[in-house]
Formats: sequence, C-alpha cells, structure tokens
Amino acid sequence: MAKEAASKALSLEGREVRITNPDKLYFSQARISKLDLVRYYLSVAPGALLGIQDRPIVLKRFVNGAEAEAFYQKRAPAQRPPWLRTATLSFPSGRTAEEIVVDDVAGLAWIVNLGCIELHPHPVRSGDLEHPDELRIDLDPGPGVSWADVLQVALEVRGFLEEVGLRGWPKTSGSRGMHVNVRLEPRWTFAEVRRAAVALSRAVEHRMPALASSKWWKEERHGVFLDYNQNAKDRTTCSGYSVRPLPDARVSTPLHWHEVPDCDPADFTIFTVPQRFAKIGNPHADMDAAPGSIEKLLVLAAKDEAAGLGDAPWPPHFRKMEGESPRVTPSRAKSAVKKPRIKMPLIVVANSPDKGAALAGFERWKGKHAEIADFLTLDDVLIDSMRGRSSTWTRIRVNLRHVPEALRPAQEVPDPDDDPTREWRESYRKRAKK
Repeated sequence: MAKEAASKALSLEGREVRITNPDKLYFSQARISKLDLVRYYLSVAPGALLGIQDRPIVLKRFVNGAEAEAFYQKRAPAQRPPWLRTATLSFPSGRTAEEIVVDDVAGLAWIVNLGCIELHPHPVRSGDLEHPDELRIDLDPGPGVSWADVLQVALEVRGFLEEVGLRGWPKTSGSRGMHVNVRLEPRWTFAEVRRAAVALSRAVEHRMPALASSKWWKEERHGVFLDYNQNAKDRTTCSGYSVRPLPDARVSTPLHWHEVPDCDPADFTIFTVPQRFAKIGNPHADMDAAPGSIEKLLVLAAKDEAAGLGDAPWPPHFRKMEGESPRVTPSRAKSAVKKPRIKMPLIVVANSPDKGAALAGFERWKGKHAEIADFLTLDDVLIDSMRGRSSTWTRIRVNLRHVPEALRPAQEVPDPDDDPTREWRESYRKRAKK
C-alpha cells in the first residue's frame, strides 16, 4: 500500500503511465515537483512530440532533480512497457545501443517519469538511422558574450540559409544560446551533413568575423561559436519545449523569426510556455512540410577544401578522420614543418562535476591572484564542459597570455580538483603498459 501511495497513475490515450514519487521536488527554488514536470510536458505535448516522435532518444536522467548530477543512458531500460518501441543505433566506437523511440504522449510521460527533465533525440527517424533529416545549428556564446550578439549571429544565419535555399527554424536553447534547426531530405550521411555544417559555420564567421567563430578549440574562439560538431553521429541536443535544469526552469522555446530580435530567454519558463502554447500554438508546426537540400552547402565545402581549408576537428572520442588536422589544441600542437609556434600559457584552476563549485573555485583563484585579474580578458577564461563516461563535468582553465611573465602564477593543485575521469584514465594507462 505504501508503494501505491507513492505513485500516481495517469490514463493517456488509452494507456496507463504510473508516475512514481510524484511529489518529489525537481526544482527546489521554483517548487516544481516531478508531477508538475509531467503535467507541463502534457500541456505542450504536440510541440514536444514534434521534436522527438519516431526518433531514437538518449535518456538524460536527473533522478535526484535539476540541482543534482545527471547521467546519460543510451540503452533502453530492460523494464519498460510493451508498447514502447526501440531502435538499434550503431556508433563511431563500433558499439550499438537499443534506444527508446517515443510515439505518443504516454511515451513522453514515461521518459519524463524516469527523470528526463530535457529531451535529447537523434536527428534521424527510426526507419532510416543513417541519414539525418535535420541540420542542427547550435549558437554557443563564450563567457561574457551578450545576448544581443547571439541574436545578431542568429539573424545572419537566417539570411545565409535563405541564400542557399534553406529555411531555419529558431528556438532559444533554454540556456545562454540559440538553436536554428533545418529540416532536410534524408538523402545524406552524417558525415555529409556535418561537412555542410562546417561550411555554414565558416561562411557565417567570414561574414561576421568580430562576432562569430567556427573554431573548435576554445583557446582560439571568440564571440559566438557555431558548433558544427552537434551534427556528428551520436551527438544530441535538447529539442523544442525541453525544460532545462536551471533554477527558473527555463524552456527551449520555438520562435517565429519576427520574435527573435526582441526575445528574452528568461521569459520562457515552465510557468509561461503552456499559456503561450495555448494561445499561439507551435511556431514550428509546419517544419516537416518542406524539407530542404544541402547541395549548395556541399558545393561551398568543396570550394573551401580547394582553397586549402581541410576538415575541422571532430569530437575527441571519434576516430581520426581523413583530411582532419592534428587533434590537439593549437597551443600544444607540433608543426609538421617545424614552424615557430607560441605555446599558450594555460593553467587549470578548477575541476568538478558541479559547475557551481568549479566557478566558486575560479573566484577563489581570482581573489588569491588579484594582482593579475586586470590583465585577463573574457576570452582568457576557458570554461570547458567535459564529457565523462556517463555524465559531464566542468574544467576551468586560464590563459595567461596577456599577463607579464614575471607575474604569471605557476600551475597549482586545482581548487576543487575533482576530475571524475582521472581514476579510470589512470587505470587504463596502467593496463596499457602491461
């Protein structure tokens, strides 16, 4: 009986979904329970389903709420309703995973009950897992970059897409950036779609060199980074109407283009979006109606390659690709022709699975070294979201390039120094030596 009292059964289109621990707080500051989260998703279900329906989905589970650490679960839970479909994906590592495919509101509620605060679908349909039907443009602002700069880059992306015959569909990321998604005919491979994304990112950077960056390595970036690698196979981003794990429960919200110049991401939360959806519906409702072609982007990519621009770096867990430049940060790279290279004076100041703890450590470091703080620029502080085996963690580095050598502090033990991958990396190195 106690178990029954700790759950609530929902009847959704003829299927029963049981919400366990419905009163468990998922957002302590906003006082949002698990059941509140489920009800939010049901209130915007047509919009949320448009982004995930018939797609394999990675379960990013916040089982202890938004303030606690999440973990990624690619493989479908063994205990699942018989009406939930799965699809088997293959990954660059050679491994495969049977992933959940959501078809309806019952499936949506079921994955939210697992702790999926946000939704992470792959850009493919279950009937064709090798040909994406979505190009994803992720505008990721660096530290200190203004929201106005993000909007300027988004509008430039829109104009460029129109020139190559594509339509972009904008949405807030629910954090500091924006996403522009493009529906595609599923005719191209992941590698080809990513190649098109690289060409697009470089073209926008060429048009807006002071604001936009296509550079993968953070020490080379400035302004708003166009993350082309979100189109690499096995990468996922949050879809439309996803709630993000921020204190105010912001929502990644689809927009009309006329709303973009004046939008404020703080206006879109779990409390405001249902009313917006009920009033205006989903601005992306017609997204599937006119899929586009990336042929013109691939022509642009070929021109870049002919001009000497090789492939851009891939994510670190991918195998080395043909034509890819050395996969090492520029400050550590060894030039093949022995050209002089200035090694960037980088030091690590904090490692932690808790981003807040890492940022607090960085503030302590600044207080300890107050005499050099004025020499640092926004681009000198590198806040890296590192991907571990099943979760992410934060590393903060400082580039001392603008600090006079006599004043540069030496590398110290980071504070905090909680790198969750250190133990298994050291274990791997020991095994490799045997």
